[in-house]
Amino acid sequence: MPLAQLDRPLAPGGTIGILGGGQLGRMIAVAAAQLGYRTHVLAPDRESVAAQTASSLTRADYHNKVVLADLAAQCDVVTYEFENIAVAPVEWLAELVPVYPPPKSLAVAQDRVAEKRFVEEVGGRPARWQAVNSREELDAALAAIGTPAVLKTTRFGYDGKGQTRINDAAEADAAWEAIGGPAILEAFVTFSHEFSIILVRGIDGTITSYPPPWNEHRDAILHRSTVPAPAEIARQWTEAAALTGRIADALGHVGVLTCEYFAGADGPVFNEMAPRVHNSGHWTIEGAETSQFANHVRAICGLPLGDTALTAPAVVMENLIGDEWQRWSDLVAAPRTHLHLYGKREARPGRKMGHVTRLER
Repeated sequence: MPLAQLDRPLAPGGTIGILGGGQLGRMIAVAAAQLGYRTHVLAPDRESVAAQTASSLTRADYHNKVVLADLAAQCDVVTYEFENIAVAPVEWLAELVPVYPPPKSLAVAQDRVAEKRFVEEVGGRPARWQAVNSREELDAALAAIGTPAVLKTTRFGYDGKGQTRINDAAEADAAWEAIGGPAILEAFVTFSHEFSIILVRGIDGTITSYPPPWNEHRDAILHRSTVPAPAEIARQWTEAAALTGRIADALGHVGVLTCEYFAGADGPVFNEMAPRVHNSGHWTIEGAETSQFANHVRAICGLPLGDTALTAPAVVMENLIGDEWQRWSDLVAAPRTHLHLYGKREARPGRKMGHVTRLER
């Protein structure tokens, strides 16, 4: 069956389904409410912070076709807030109700082998890589790529999970035991900065994007995003944005698409893509004329895309990880500072509990 399509702009009062119950869904629901839409979250989690801001919640498994059919009957359009959801139920749902971004974006983004090949096909340049499906193939990949390198699972890795560094071939046994297969081996990239292109593509193919933030990580988790970015990133902005646009067009993507890059000596090196709103775009809530969440809602509902210009000369967003959220009383008292807490009950090491954005003069 062909995929369902939205044939006219969705009027306020319509309902947006959200697959996933995390903080990204929470912020999509807030943006949707500001534009007059209701939201219905579907998530299996016992704790759903998205449900705190959504109009309604169904707590159920994504694979249940009865549940999916009920969601389709209640919603005018459906989106997803994370990419670690099986493609098959999303494809089935997309035959009943428009699902944006389309299932193809999800399928490519959640498999690193498919992602690397797809990006190369549209002219992108990822780090040197090789698929690894056995211990013997890891030896062959190390011989071809060299060390240092990173062994990554092909699926379900984020925030540094599902990957391990190999500094020397003698570490291959330990790396394989930790990761196993299927996996990919990536060469280390020499770079000055990490950055991302946060792009929005409408149903009609219209594209806009935000100024690229400089992304700094701690323990493989995003710590800070800064806009405007340093000159090394600014010089590679056009090329990276053009590649991200080609990726979006080739996928027929609708909504926000985020691609992460390394600023290398010979130009931007593609790292990975996320077919959704992204942590490195949280600064846009106060720092841009239209936030990434509002633009995602506009895109999937068939509305004109909003202005992505900065609202201040400089914007800095910092994640609040683990117990850092307990600084809230100081943060809410600071001038030109905007605190966002995600409503999570338990602060664990490495868990994103919120973020803070500072608009600098």
